[in-house]
Amino acid sequence: MSVLLMQLAGPLQSWGASSRFARRSTEAAPTKSAVVGLLAAAQGRRRTDNVDDLAALRFAVRIDQPGTVLRDFHTAHHFAGGEAMPISERFYLADAVFLAAVEGDGALIDGLHQALRAPVFLPYLGRRSCPPARPIALGVDHERTAEQALRRQKWRAATWYQRRRRKEQQVELEILLEATPEEGSVDSLRDQPVSFDPLHRRYALRGVRRTSQNVTNPAATRPFHDPTSVLGGA
Repeated sequence: MSVLLMQLAGPLQSWGASSRFARRSTEAAPTKSAVVGLLAAAQGRRRTDNVDDLAALRFAVRIDQPGTVLRDFHTAHHFAGGEAMPISERFYLADAVFLAAVEGDGALIDGLHQALRAPVFLPYLGRRSCPPARPIALGVDHERTAEQALRRQKWRAATWYQRRRRKEQQVELEILLEATPEEGSVDSLRDQPVSFDPLHRRYALRGVRRTSQNVTNPAATRPFHDPTSVLGGA
């Protein structure tokens, strides 16, 4: 088995799993269905194309910087007649950073890595209005599982966020792992992609196991200058 590592960072992200009608919510971390869609788009697949091979990949994500939930209030009108459309609420994560990993066959993983480096369709972080702020592809690990590969990664939060937590030598990060009930206590999320066809989108349930990891905070080992401090005295 091989693992593709990705960083998902941007001013705004939105990872809906149960959005319905006029309320479009976001999960606290990237969803498997959205990441599979991102990978399929990078390969140039259409929404009506089969994605069974990508859906079979094992998914994991580490929350390096949780971000802040933002609520966006939407109004719109039809272009032709000017008729008002239903008012909607859309939620986003601002200033979030995640590490994601997919685990599977080596040839498929290598192909996905190349696709991310030269995507056919531009990737976005859950919605088209959410472009990535950093390169997504981090590399391929042919020797470890998704969980092991994530645990070897350094803390990738923004420098300002690391400095905000400068009093902590070690920072605890949450990891969400795709799992089955046989592996212990799991949560359920309707996030397993079956079809992206706009006329018949389908998602199945998948299991999620929560764990954590302590990482070293590099900002805790170097002095921090506060530009708002006043030097000298009267």
